[in-house]
Amino acid sequence: MFNKDIETKVPIHELIAARWSGRAYDSEKTLSRGQIISLVEAARWAPSCFGDQPWRFIIFDKATNQSAWDKALACLVEGNKSWAKDAPVLLLACADSVLSQNGNPNRWGQYDTGAASLNLCLQATALGLMVHQMGGFDADKTKTEFSIPDQFTPMAMMTVGYQLAETAIPDDIKEREYNPRARNTLDENFFEGNWNMPLITEA
Repeated sequence: MFNKDIETKVPIHELIAARWSGRAYDSEKTLSRGQIISLVEAARWAPSCFGDQPWRFIIFDKATNQSAWDKALACLVEGNKSWAKDAPVLLLACADSVLSQNGNPNRWGQYDTGAASLNLCLQATALGLMVHQMGGFDADKTKTEFSIPDQFTPMAMMTVGYQLAETAIPDDIKEREYNPRARNTLDENFFEGNWNMPLITEA
């Protein structure tokens, strides 16, 4: 996976700096079972409220279950299908809305599922893999197709795999692959002491 430079106020860990959401997957390269287990093991050790672990991930491995992978791909919006079809593995992240220990509503379930998803993404980066998280999918269709209970909310579909060699990236997605990575300045999103009081970033 090629690196895309980012600008930071101070250095951050190389694993975080290297993670980005590409679209050009090598359809000829599959993931080993060990790699898949490594990804979900990383997700398993994410923090959660009361240690409740509200996340559930459904893995769709094209190499071992083409039918399930096809059904998952069919749940994506057309714009995502066009490039996600080359990813060997799809994942569906779901969040529990109920605390397992007492049956009360879990308003932190989606937050915690996001933490588990990021753990998975960083582990993928460490393994030289690429993950792209997508909101562009039919959540209701996934619930029907994969028998997901009502108390769980499908949060994101993810593609996982190896990046295609740069020389082989198709023209129709090349521009998006090479778009510079950009974020808001720190003072736009991070406040100090009160709402809308920009974080002071200079000593």
